[in-house]
Amino acid sequence: MNLKLTRLVIPVLLLMFAETSSAQSGKENPITTAVPFLRLATDARTAAMGDVAVATTPDANSLFYNGAKTVFNETKYGIGLTYTPWLSELDLKNINQISLGAFYKLSDKEAVSLGFRNFNQGTFSFTDATGTEVSTFKPSDLAIEAGYSRKLSAKSGIGLNIRYIHSRLANNSVNSDYKAGNAVSADLSYFYTKKAWNFGVALTNLGSKIKYGGEPSYIPANLALGVAYNKDINSDNKISFAIEFNKLLVPTPPDPTNAQKVADYNNKGVVGSWFSSFGDAPGGGSEELKEVQLGLGAEYMYKELFSLRAGYFSENKLKGNRNYFTVGAGLAYKFAGINFSYLVPTGNNTNDNALKNTFRLSLLFNVKNATASK
Repeated sequence: MNLKLTRLVIPVLLLMFAETSSAQSGKENPITTAVPFLRLATDARTAAMGDVAVATTPDANSLFYNGAKTVFNETKYGIGLTYTPWLSELDLKNINQISLGAFYKLSDKEAVSLGFRNFNQGTFSFTDATGTEVSTFKPSDLAIEAGYSRKLSAKSGIGLNIRYIHSRLANNSVNSDYKAGNAVSADLSYFYTKKAWNFGVALTNLGSKIKYGGEPSYIPANLALGVAYNKDINSDNKISFAIEFNKLLVPTPPDPTNAQKVADYNNKGVVGSWFSSFGDAPGGGSEELKEVQLGLGAEYMYKELFSLRAGYFSENKLKGNRNYFTVGAGLAYKFAGINFSYLVPTGNNTNDNALKNTFRLSLLFNVKNATASK
């Protein structure tokens, strides 16, 4: 039976969609990876602040961005659950991400955390030569992770996460050589807080390549650096500002017409690729700078009951061209809270942008009266 894939959802659209509007110039050279869902914000608070999280105040979702923050939570334990529908503007149904983060403080100096992410990519339909549907398939990606964080002093801490990644994008009906991909990665992070200032740095997704049957693909290893400023206006009102820089630790794609460079790109080891990613862009230093993504975020909080948030995310037009404003709000009462975020794309063709009208909804549960023992 001759099977044909009639509906294909490619997850990289989430990150690279805007390139299609300007690809005619031939100068675009974005860094592409497998399992790009690992680069997506996992909660509404972060998404509302321009995807900024490495240096913001900690919460139940800290392990996804900077695990070192976890031990600085004021509560003994907490749980965060987030739902995000994706690509609604493309009229593609059942594409969504669900994430769950949780932490538990063993003491004032130590904490452990768990995380889960599942990215559902809708439904594939397979038809025979007459167009009759004979089977369907639901591809998905998932990541399961565990973390440990420890204070080095009252002001600083470190974190380590271990992550298992499973990616199932098709089945043998498409290609008999295809198989689901698996990978393992780790995060290393640092957090420092002093008075009104926070500083954070995180190396995330440091791990193996992932293979689906052909050449193994890089996963999105990343370096994040961020600073946040927190100001108590008075006893009831607080405001925070944060800035963050991200750089993928993945080789820049070479000239596809140069067979030797393509072979070198495919055969490069992952550890070597992390270091070479700072100087391998064909355009030299200027192109390397274009690979740095910028995030800006702000948060206003009233009595720790109500929050307003806004942010901006920017990526160079030659490296993916994701540029958007974000807004959001949050409500909290006793041990529970709810956060909402909304994305507004900027630039050309915003009405056709696949990220238009993206929202996230998060639920948070924290136990504050059970103080961790020292």
